[in-house]
Amino acid sequence: MMQLYPAHAAEALDFNKICQLLKQKCRTDAARERVETLRFHTRLEYVQRALQQTDEFRQILKGSDYFPNDFTRNVEKELKLLSIKNAVLNGEQLISFQQLAITIRDILLWFKRHNDIFPHLRELTEKITYEKEIAVIVSSVLDETGQVRDNASRELMQIRSQLSSMRQELRKQFETVLRRLNKSGYLADTSEGFLNGRRVAAVFAEHKRIVKGILHGESESQKTVFIEPEETIALNNEIFSLERAESREIQRILAQATASLAVYHPQLDSYYHLCGLLDFIRAKGVLANDMNAEMPRLSAHPGINLIKAFHPLLLLHNQQQGKSTIPLNIVLDRTNRLLIISGPNAGGKTVSMKTVGLLQLMTQAGLLIPVDPNSEVGIFKQLMIHIGDTQSIEHELSTYSAHLRDMRYFMEFANGKTLFFIDELGSGSDPNLGGAFAEAIVEELAHRHALGIITTHYLNLKVMAGKVPGIFNGAMAFDESKLEPLYQLTVGKPGSSYTFAIAQRSGLSSKIIDRAKELTQREHFKLDKVLHKTEQQSVRLNEKERELDGLIKENVKLKKTYEELTDKEKLKQHYATLKLQNQIKKEELDYLRDMERKFKQIIQDWKRTENKQEVIESAENVLFKKKQIQGNVAAARKADKNYELTGADAQVGDLVRHKVNHQIGTLEDIREKRGIVRIGKMPFNVTMDEWVVVRKRKEKKEKKDKK
Repeated sequence: MMQLYPAHAAEALDFNKICQLLKQKCRTDAARERVETLRFHTRLEYVQRALQQTDEFRQILKGSDYFPNDFTRNVEKELKLLSIKNAVLNGEQLISFQQLAITIRDILLWFKRHNDIFPHLRELTEKITYEKEIAVIVSSVLDETGQVRDNASRELMQIRSQLSSMRQELRKQFETVLRRLNKSGYLADTSEGFLNGRRVAAVFAEHKRIVKGILHGESESQKTVFIEPEETIALNNEIFSLERAESREIQRILAQATASLAVYHPQLDSYYHLCGLLDFIRAKGVLANDMNAEMPRLSAHPGINLIKAFHPLLLLHNQQQGKSTIPLNIVLDRTNRLLIISGPNAGGKTVSMKTVGLLQLMTQAGLLIPVDPNSEVGIFKQLMIHIGDTQSIEHELSTYSAHLRDMRYFMEFANGKTLFFIDELGSGSDPNLGGAFAEAIVEELAHRHALGIITTHYLNLKVMAGKVPGIFNGAMAFDESKLEPLYQLTVGKPGSSYTFAIAQRSGLSSKIIDRAKELTQREHFKLDKVLHKTEQQSVRLNEKERELDGLIKENVKLKKTYEELTDKEKLKQHYATLKLQNQIKKEELDYLRDMERKFKQIIQDWKRTENKQEVIESAENVLFKKKQIQGNVAAARKADKNYELTGADAQVGDLVRHKVNHQIGTLEDIREKRGIVRIGKMPFNVTMDEWVVVRKRKEKKEKKDKK
């Protein structure tokens, strides 16, 4: 397990709030117990498996196929009773075990139906086998409502049959008595009721000595008494005896069913824990979908590469408010181990630091995190934090003393597998001395190869990036014109605290501000001014980059549109050419079929007629037309070789081609559906439907230019 310092480190990073959200997604007590015992694991295999299981359930939730994990009852008490000899479960408890077994059956069938689509979730069911006898045992003695069936045993069936007859006879006798008492005027308004499990008549108190029977009670006003009539006492006694016999037989049946189920106690226990585990994973998947979380790539080596990372709680809050959240990009590795974040107060330094810490804890607890899936998260053995006011009244520690206590722990135990976070390093002491101690602490942490983030306003820490290997700067962007933080981390340069700018915008006297500048060390003020100027240039540069990115995206979009239009035009021309070629081939086929028919007719005529000359003339006519068709085919091939279709509408001046004889001409005039086409030097009045627009092929044109 990951070691945390101090003990409340997870709570300081708001992990407890994530657990509260997760617990709200759980439907079972078993799943909620798992949330309460969440741990931060350091074994890569365990973290990998937990994340993959959650990612698979997240995919199931996004799909349309419902996962049948509907059992939500807590049966831990029933499982304990089942393990005790001679224990008896009631009908409701037995029914719950039947429902549990059926749920497991449905889950196993669901995974079987989906084959190996969700291998890591299916792995949880590999050692689970469905025992159909569990459901059979319960259904053989109980109905769907948990009541013992009449046919659960022969004795019970006989008892209930006798009870039914006795109750029917009792009803008849009692109604006869009521009619008699009512006729005599002895019955009160309510007429009858039940007391002590016996059916009684409501009689006016003044007639209680007249009506024979057993007095069971009286009303609060004492005006009505409840008497069991003498005629029904014997029947009531027999019914009461049968009811007791029924209870004993039901108890025996339930005891027998409980004993039969006790054999399957290990299976039922594993069923219950599987349902709880799947509900826990389902809750993690639901929470992941709420925060658009993904599974990052994992590394066994300590390191962080977060791309478009969001603080989960801030993201959920802004989603409810309809606000956007600015993502964080940050890398901590062997080369860049210590990030020094500077910038104005309330600019987001602590939030950025907490984002990294919380996402690390969530990952090692097996929770998906709101980052780009190309992000990579390593495994750390230790996590140390120093965030907020850590003074202790109980131990008489000031803020700075508590700060030094934490730093001493960092110095003693930090190593290359430690991830640490220090908020406002060196605060609470003399600025010069605090800055010196802070610089020494940073040097030691860098020497120990620990990875972490430090927020500060100290200028000497900002300039350490160029001196100590592994240390690099980061700044929170700030819009000076609007006096608003941009909550955006820029890595690679330090940031200004904007002390004087914020004071000026807040309305503080310019005399006070100028005096403060005079009192400030010249070098200090000069460096902060340079940082101030650099950061504003960076903000403007980022705006220009965003504008340029927008133009580039628009250009790519236009290029894609142009290419699509070009492709459509080429495809249109290609279809037109194929259509024309198919038309030519159809004409050839029709001609050959017609020639075949005519030649068959000529052969028949030659055999039948004596005038052979007429037959010869017919054959010559057919052959002449064949030569004409062959000429058209040759003309078509020549036209295809030198010209290509444009697919455009005909305009004056276009080259046009005849669809049948494939002659090429120039369109000189258009008059509705007719036009004037010049072929060579001769103009022809033609029908425009018979002509298509063409243009000379480029290859031919280039060869002619070379000649």
